[in-house]
Amino acid sequence: MKWLLLLCLLFFCGGQRSSACPHLCSCHDSQVNCSSRSLTSSSLPTSFPAVTTELRLHNNLLTHLPNGLLDDLTSLRSVSFYGNPWVCDCGILYLRAWLLHQPASLASHLGVNCSSPPALRGRLVVYLTEEEILQSCHYWYCDLALASQVCLFVFVVVQAVLLVVVIMFLRKFERLSKVARRTAEESFTPREGLRDSEYKPLKDSRI
Repeated sequence: MKWLLLLCLLFFCGGQRSSACPHLCSCHDSQVNCSSRSLTSSSLPTSFPAVTTELRLHNNLLTHLPNGLLDDLTSLRSVSFYGNPWVCDCGILYLRAWLLHQPASLASHLGVNCSSPPALRGRLVVYLTEEEILQSCHYWYCDLALASQVCLFVFVVVQAVLLVVVIMFLRKFERLSKVARRTAEESFTPREGLRDSEYKPLKDSRI
């Protein structure tokens, strides 16, 4: 019995939350207005009242919609998405799929244009092919791979330069060592000769 009461309480509370007006938005009956509030994809409300018939999300900073955000809004008759900087990479797939499943009379696709990447700028999201979107999903990976290759090339060049410097230093050190040994040998030989020449007169005088 207690479990049944708990489930009923949770269901009631969930229903109350789903019917509440989202933060940063204004509501009037079944109309929810979240337009012109500088909302980003991360600050967008996570849910809207299930009875929403009109949803205004235009003139914000949305780049994509979270997956499943609009799935429970079965009563929608009007929705506006224009005036947002939509990024047409993998994150736009949910919005595109949702738009494709809406009746043409809803006209929710109007003004939903790509702001980036440059190759898709100005294109209507609803008319993009999956191939175009999937190709754009990897454009920043390509930049990252290129940057990694450049860094690796610079690292190899620096290592090669250091190796050349070390080899040159060792060769120079070897030459200096040879010169030092030769100089030491040359300076040692005359002294030996001088000692021999000094030693002979002494022997002669003793005789």
